[in-house]
Amino acid sequence: MSESINKQFFMDKQNFSHDIVALIKQQILNGELSPGDRIVETRLARELGISQTPVREAIRHLSGEGIITIVPNKGPIVKALEKRDVFEIYSLRAVIEGLAMRMATQLASDQDIAELEAFYDEMRAKLHDDTVDSLLADSLHIHQTIMRLSNHSKLMKTYESISFQISMVNRILGKESTKQKEVDQHLELIEALAARDPDQAEKTMRRHIYRSYREFIDMKEEDRWEYGEHLWFEK
Repeated sequence: MSESINKQFFMDKQNFSHDIVALIKQQILNGELSPGDRIVETRLARELGISQTPVREAIRHLSGEGIITIVPNKGPIVKALEKRDVFEIYSLRAVIEGLAMRMATQLASDQDIAELEAFYDEMRAKLHDDTVDSLLADSLHIHQTIMRLSNHSKLMKTYESISFQISMVNRILGKESTKQKEVDQHLELIEALAARDPDQAEKTMRRHIYRSYREFIDMKEEDRWEYGEHLWFEK
């Protein structure tokens, strides 16, 4: 467990278990915790200066999300992403974000689209900025903005429920990504939104998600699926 844990942060908070969930998730994304690593509840509670009760609650919550698995005689272990997990994450994204794109083309104002286009221009300008190592955060902002522009609260809540799994996959895929690729691949989303053709926009988003899925799978040849999985991403 990281030495950088801010104990005072937890002592000043009431909802300890919620904060512990956020802490563990951040450590996974930062690479401080890796798949297969064991989380020792007693040690974590001692490091935070709190009782084991909120730690157990946090572990139970993470287990429910499928982030932690409880192994007999070992305890809570950070779960590895299996190929089925990756497929389910991406195929669900295709449905959720495809619908969000369809609705955004119909509900977003001209000002909304203009602001997103301006953001994309700023993103593209970072291509030649050597102080910027990655544009993954910018890419994520585009997806989150399209989701927000759908104005569909339950859709946004569903997206939020898998946001951590999306971040986990993006962290792995991001190691192979380049700034140029992020700029090139997200232009199609901006253009599809501006064209305001719901059918074409949804198809564009689904293809966009499927391409990312294929890039992830191609990184791990042993995890290849049988030909035909693309059918789950089409409409």
